[in-house]
Amino acid sequence: MYSIKSMPSTSSVLSAYTTFTASAMLVRTVIKEVQTLTNQIIPKPIQELILSKLGGFVRNQATSQMTIIIDEFNGYSMNQLYEASEIYLRTKINPSFNRVKVSKSPKEKSLSLTINKGEKIIDEFEGIRFIWEITSKDDKDLSHDATKNRVIELSFDKKYMELVLNTYLSHVMETSDVFREKNKVVKLYALGHFGGEGNRGAWGSTSLDHPATFDKIAMDPILKQSLIDDLDRFVRRRDFYRRVGKAWKRGYLLYGPPGTGKSSLIAAMANYLKFNVYDLELASISSNSKLRNLLVSTSNRSILVIEDIDCSVELQDRQSSRILDHNNSSQLTLSGLLNFIDGLWSSCGDERIIVFTTNHKERLDSALLRPGRMDMHIHMSYCTPSGFRILVSNYLGINDHDLFPEIDELITEVQATPAEIAEELMKSEDTDVALEGLIKFLERKKTESVEGETEDGGGGDNKWKVREEIDIDENVNVVDDHDHDQRKAEKKRILMRDQAGLRQARSTWLCGAEPVCGAEPVGRIF
Repeated sequence: MYSIKSMPSTSSVLSAYTTFTASAMLVRTVIKEVQTLTNQIIPKPIQELILSKLGGFVRNQATSQMTIIIDEFNGYSMNQLYEASEIYLRTKINPSFNRVKVSKSPKEKSLSLTINKGEKIIDEFEGIRFIWEITSKDDKDLSHDATKNRVIELSFDKKYMELVLNTYLSHVMETSDVFREKNKVVKLYALGHFGGEGNRGAWGSTSLDHPATFDKIAMDPILKQSLIDDLDRFVRRRDFYRRVGKAWKRGYLLYGPPGTGKSSLIAAMANYLKFNVYDLELASISSNSKLRNLLVSTSNRSILVIEDIDCSVELQDRQSSRILDHNNSSQLTLSGLLNFIDGLWSSCGDERIIVFTTNHKERLDSALLRPGRMDMHIHMSYCTPSGFRILVSNYLGINDHDLFPEIDELITEVQATPAEIAEELMKSEDTDVALEGLIKFLERKKTESVEGETEDGGGGDNKWKVREEIDIDENVNVVDDHDHDQRKAEKKRILMRDQAGLRQARSTWLCGAEPVCGAEPVGRIF
């Protein structure tokens, strides 16, 4: 038992303290002498190197943490693991988080929650603790226009490295795929940023809330079913494409007069397949290299759309490009576009659809049209009686009326686009008034057509045609290939100028303003 008598005397304590102080001073003196001697013998850079090695050794012994860096971009293309990780982390958001990002674009129906940069997420898998964190880094060598490269860091005990690579990351990919399909929202991408969630480098996105579906598209039933069957066959034949050695892609050419619903058909395809849409304006691309960088950054299961390809940009054809003095990589050429469609670069992605639209198929280079590039050519024609039946069902909610036979006869005698028919049907909610107004409209077009035939000396179809060619000077002989190429380029510039007015009236994707379309029936799909 402790007692006061057992306490050491004051003299003993003071003696012990004096001894300890003397020893400490001696040690300090020795250390100082050793430091002085070391500084005289060992240069300072070598001392710093030794200290850094010792510090690293101590740190490695103190921690067993391993960190995996997942960059947003992998060379030219998006890092698939980054996308999957970003989606996976959304499933881990819970009330314990201090900060989360909330966004909603005008066309999104619900709020979108994402992890804020710098927030750490704790995840457990098979009893193992994982730490996730989203950061960013400067990268001047990026192949896209962004100045910051987003990074996800995954930290864990290094003894689980094999499990992470073989099991955990596979779990992350599978979970993200399930979440993506369950919450799939079709996105419309274009160059530039819309401020929406899900941007991909130079591509900005917004929700594609277009109401078009195949049920609402005014097409011949046989033609429509042929397209649906082709799409279904395409998406289920991954193994087939690998077996025959072809890139898993499909090309569609939609051609016909303005107002026949080419854009609405593309929206219906996107809604049917749940594929994102990339609307590419060739006029904003200055070179083959920039085109390549943009196209390889598009995602799988997507539709790449180039509208009005015959007049959106003046592509250098393959013959004229050979006589140019400067490097082809500094300009956009037809060869560069073809190389991505079915060249080596076409394999950079799976399950992709490419759609070209044009008002004048005959103006396109034949190299664009062959199978393997544009696999199906779909002619979107003026409205037909079967197309009218679908339109009147959509707009007026009826399937039969006494005026239908008269309207059918007029539709076969005039050239009216589905957009024109739809506009007339929208002018009144009263069925009889709307149909009578449509009859007056068709009769007026018929009268104008007859008057046009009289003025043209019987060539009534001429009023619907745009010049196919413009002869610069019929009396000038082609002296060499260079002069011939110059004449071709001049003709193309004039044709592009003639279509400027038509292009200004085209409905935009974001508004989804173009009415549902009709198409010429049997025999116009190849």
